[in-house]
Amino acid sequence: MARNWLFRSLALRHAIKNTVRPIFFNAHHRFLSLPSKPSLFATAIASSQLSLLPSFHHSRSLSSAAGPSDVVLVNSEEEFNNILTKVQDNSLHAIFYFTAVWCGPCRFISPIVGELSKKYPDVTTYKIDIDQEAIQGTLGKLQITSVPTLHFFQNGKKADVLVGADVARLTNITEKLFKTETLIEVGMVLNGR
Repeated sequence: MARNWLFRSLALRHAIKNTVRPIFFNAHHRFLSLPSKPSLFATAIASSQLSLLPSFHHSRSLSSAAGPSDVVLVNSEEEFNNILTKVQDNSLHAIFYFTAVWCGPCRFISPIVGELSKKYPDVTTYKIDIDQEAIQGTLGKLQITSVPTLHFFQNGKKADVLVGADVARLTNITEKLFKTETLIEVGMVLNGR
């Protein structure tokens, strides 16, 4: 029953938003995603079940909290462009985490992203809510079509992309790119040692 409610809730949210779709992984690690354009059937089911959905009147947001101070919230396209330029020009390490309030997998993975940002203090994590009007142009340029999406920058260059809430892959990518020993080796190679 809860699974049925979740599907209807997601179908409704998707029918309303229909610009970006969440990615899920099932128990066998296969992608499950909603279609990029909702079918008439999905829209009809979602809208017919609207009265059956519980209302959410919590004082806390449905998204993960703004997170620890290690995660920087990006609120506009100008701010995003300035940060991206700074990361690239100064050869910095960064993770750009594209998320949405309505996205279940984003809420699932958000605490893990927060923990990784604490574990790797030399890597700045930037959190971008895709539903902000001021960020829509950037989403098109970066081809963000699903959430959660994470872009990993090592020494100012995009090194990897993760689409979906795959915790094992998130951990592996982060360790591969940002583990202290790896950073020292990369630095030695760049310096010609």
